[in-house]
Amino acid sequence: MELDAILSFLRDLRVNNNKEWFDLNRKEYERCRGIFLKFLQQFIEGIAEIDPAISGVDPKKCVFRINRDIRFGHDKTPYKTNFGALIGEMGKKTEGTGYYIHLSPGENFVGGGIYKPQPETLAKIRQEIDYNPMDLKNIIDTLSFKSTFGEIRGEQLKTAPKGYPKDHAFIDLLRLKSFYVIKKYSDEEIGTEVFLKEALKTAQEASKFNAFLKNAIN
Repeated sequence: MELDAILSFLRDLRVNNNKEWFDLNRKEYERCRGIFLKFLQQFIEGIAEIDPAISGVDPKKCVFRINRDIRFGHDKTPYKTNFGALIGEMGKKTEGTGYYIHLSPGENFVGGGIYKPQPETLAKIRQEIDYNPMDLKNIIDTLSFKSTFGEIRGEQLKTAPKGYPKDHAFIDLLRLKSFYVIKKYSDEEIGTEVFLKEALKTAQEASKFNAFLKNAIN
């Protein structure tokens, strides 16, 4: 899939993060973006076999812009040094569960879940964990989940969320403010012919986790 060309471009962008260089290399950026979109099309088609709600999602609506928002923060470099896409029912505008792919030299991963959900959505997820904790534990305690992702990631509250006791049996899960999982890949793995197949295996594992979250939200 030539994804290693994307990493090569991003390495150069890291040391030349300015508009002049980017304008001179815009054709290479467009070529890399085309490679990424082609990969995403195949990735989406594969995920749709696992999660039909993803069927027909336009890859162009999933890709995040490479331009950074420099209005806030101290870093004024104009471009992101990664290619990223959120694959959900509404593309990158999805507020529910989705699948994510991130390519950046030395920091590549595929994952799923939900990131910083709205308060009412978060409340529903916590309620589902409280009512049916074993439905989630039966997913995240499996060998396949642990070997793929390790554990659920997400910022946590320092104490119990409102309405739940501090000694709740599943307090570590209830304290989470995001619920997502990722599997990292090396630059060398990204460039192989089997990466699409491997990424789809990761998405399939994430789909079980997504299904629990989606059931909680709906």
